[in-house]
Amino acid sequence: MILEKIKSPKELKALSISELTALSGEVRKALLKKLSIHGGHFGSNFGIVEATIALHYVFNSPKDKLIFDVSHQSYTHKILTGRAEAFLDESKYNDYSGYSAPYESEHDVFTMGHTSTSVSLALGLAKARDLLGEDNRVVAIIGDGSLSGGEALEALNYAGEFDGSLIIVVNDNDMSIAENHGGMYKNLKELRDSNGRCESNIFKNFGLDYMYVDNGNDIATLIDAFESVKDTDHPIVVHIKTQKGKGYAVAEIEREGWHATAPFDIETGNRLYSKNGADSYSDITALHLLKRMKEDKSIVSITAATPTVAGFTKERRDIAGAQFIDVGIAEENALAMASGIAKAGAKPVWAVNSTFLQRTYDQMSHDVCLNSSPVTTLVFASSIYCKSDVTHIGIYDIPMISNIPNLKYLAPTCKEEYLAMLDWSIDQSNESVAIKVPASKAICSGKVARDDYSKCSYDIVRWGNEVAILALGSFFSLGEEVCNALEAKGINATLVNPLFINELDTLALDKIGENHSLVITLEDGILDGGFGEKIARYYGNTKTRVINYGLKKEFPIRYTLEGILEENRLTTPQIVEDILKSK
Repeated sequence: MILEKIKSPKELKALSISELTALSGEVRKALLKKLSIHGGHFGSNFGIVEATIALHYVFNSPKDKLIFDVSHQSYTHKILTGRAEAFLDESKYNDYSGYSAPYESEHDVFTMGHTSTSVSLALGLAKARDLLGEDNRVVAIIGDGSLSGGEALEALNYAGEFDGSLIIVVNDNDMSIAENHGGMYKNLKELRDSNGRCESNIFKNFGLDYMYVDNGNDIATLIDAFESVKDTDHPIVVHIKTQKGKGYAVAEIEREGWHATAPFDIETGNRLYSKNGADSYSDITALHLLKRMKEDKSIVSITAATPTVAGFTKERRDIAGAQFIDVGIAEENALAMASGIAKAGAKPVWAVNSTFLQRTYDQMSHDVCLNSSPVTTLVFASSIYCKSDVTHIGIYDIPMISNIPNLKYLAPTCKEEYLAMLDWSIDQSNESVAIKVPASKAICSGKVARDDYSKCSYDIVRWGNEVAILALGSFFSLGEEVCNALEAKGINATLVNPLFINELDTLALDKIGENHSLVITLEDGILDGGFGEKIARYYGNTKTRVINYGLKKEFPIRYTLEGILEENRLTTPQIVEDILKSK
């Protein structure tokens, strides 16, 4: 087995083309086995195997810098740079990140997980190289729809006048996460169809040199192409046409569904379990919005290349028709466009993963909230219970957006509250609203949720004395557990569902302060600048003590849920212990 002998990229250079081709098959076999057991990003990694082998054959990493955009297409790169054990040894499947990570290897320059950044980063490396008089090569690898991101276009614009060597490999598999959207992809199709010869060429229009490689899954062809440009003294785009999911028939056909995968049966391609379903907030969102869309043609759902975040599968997108918009990987455009839609009198609903919401702070602040545009933003995966890769953690949403003026940030605890908040937000026309979608499976409480959230009013679930628990959103169930544990110890605690993240129900807080000496806040997010600090500040000049529970400010790397909860004293026994000590 050739793969087991590859400990670093240097060893590739002694292999023949036939051996390199055989190696590509071994890499796919290793990827297939691991992903069938572990899950992960599938299609993009299967499509870029040959290109990665060719890049490492021609260039000399780590002296030469290879920057993989998004880095969810970097599995083969990891295999070839000393981390093959994470793909060959099942006991070590979890030992490495799914993304580029310098703490793992000198061959990874940046910790990367968000898209459209590689060309900018590569330009910085190339500029510093020239200033310092060094002679290494810099290669940016960008693909999977990343060109639609504004930063990628800004970088191409600057690259067009950059006076130095830079190689930009555009990995064109005719897909984003779902299908590509945007005018530039019409041009990429023209380039593919004309073998790179069509008169219109977006890259040349930016002032860049250009080369097209039609067979981007052929190692010999790729090596020739990369050899021909490796010593260029100016920026050049090498546009390679690849097959997303190549080597696994199901993934080649169902490219959207196989962008990333849960564990599956190799023979059939059937997933071993479903991420969504009737009890997922994603499916609940799509089905509810489709119902509302049928009744009201002014409602429109917006996504930035992640349609299934809100449950919009291809079939549901087709049903929604013009009432569904995918702007491509361009979150800034999505939110600013939503503001325009709202100002014109229609009803936009933008669904986004919390980690990608970070990319739109200016649009949320200025384009939406400063203008009081009645946009509904649904924030998914904003929880410690979601992804643990440091680049995709979504726990920063509360301090990030809850301190923006003119924004109402709501935290439902169950399906009934969520849908009531969603309906209210869609139907009102006075406020910018965000909803922190619960991270758990949908809980049906059976309660009749209120239908008006214009005025901040907490839900006092049960009254007690001495200790009050304010448990926000996804941490409400933790609050229930703490209250029950305290009751077993003879303490009758008050339990509050705040519902409102960035507003204070001062009437309720004053009433609680009359007969409670201790207030506990629980929030699924960073404590600094968060919900709990607002409560603590309110009680600051009173006799009521406040203890805030949440997450410390850090970038946690590949944490275990049990470990990070214990580290932040977010388990029921720890919280009860603290309360008993504080009495």
